Amino acid sequence: MADGLRYVWSYGPMLNEAAAATADILCLINGAAHSGGADSKRQLVADALVAAGATVQVEQPGNCDELVRRAREAAQNRAKLVIAGGGDGTISAAANALAGTDTALAVLPLGTLNHFAKDLGIPLEIEKAVVNAFEGEIRTVDVAEVNGRIFINNSSIGLYPRMVRKREALQRSGWSKWLALARAAVAVFPAARGFWIRLNAGSRTLAGKTDFLFVGNNPYELTIPQVGARTVLDSGTLWAWQLPHTGRFAVMLLALRALFRLEKPKAPIVLTGREFRVEMRKATVDVAVDGEVVSMTPPLQYRSRPRALRVMVPKTAS
Repeated sequence: MADGLRYVWSYGPMLNEAAAATADILCLINGAAHSGGADSKRQLVADALVAAGATVQVEQPGNCDELVRRAREAAQNRAKLVIAGGGDGTISAAANALAGTDTALAVLPLGTLNHFAKDLGIPLEIEKAVVNAFEGEIRTVDVAEVNGRIFINNSSIGLYPRMVRKREALQRSGWSKWLALARAAVAVFPAARGFWIRLNAGSRTLAGKTDFLFVGNNPYELTIPQVGARTVLDSGTLWAWQLPHTGRFAVMLLALRALFRLEKPKAPIVLTGREFRVEMRKATVDVAVDGEVVSMTPPLQYRSRPRALRVMVPKTAS
């Protein structure tokens, strides 16, 4: 699909252009998603919307910038709901447009990992996720931001962004995503040299060499079997996980332990707070934001935006 190309469907009575611009509900399906048979998933969404009897403007933006633009327009036109279908990157893009507005976000988890949906208890089955979009209840959750860029899951610097850059280069050369990821890890982890940061978290300051800094939107679990999950998304808290530089082999061993969940990760320093400031001896740095790598200028200013996003979640038992 060419960049920026948008396909539009309407389910229920056909909406004309003027009506579509001010529709109460807009559904945006990531047109660049290829994991797990995107075409069949989009058809599942269409079938589920028809079954729900919904009158919905459904669009397939050609890229994330177009998706953000359409979601932002919907919020400006006081749409009640934007339904976003895709992986965590797509949901994060929609959240960037909707945070701080009255427009609610409904998640259709079409990605591979779907962390945000899992942590909120949103059904992973498309049919059930569509039902949740119309029959669930609104819950306000936190978002976080780094230098003004919103994220819903996490942000990191160091090993992970370098690995993503390497993986993307391999994918452009024809490698599959998962083979490229494995090859990137083999290339990046043994080459870890560490880099200097100063992390200011309120009254506490940490300075020294690190291989990896992870900042979560709310605390992440470090105990098996919930490693990597979040039990709350509305504490108004950032969660920093810093891995001090202890040598290349130590980094590889820690990665293997985490990958196979052999035991609770060792060595990292964990901090919490509403705001973090990260100073570095670099003019620019690659920062992973919900899986997407962007270049930023230090210092990195992280902050929590408590209950800034309205999300449709399954109704709680009364």
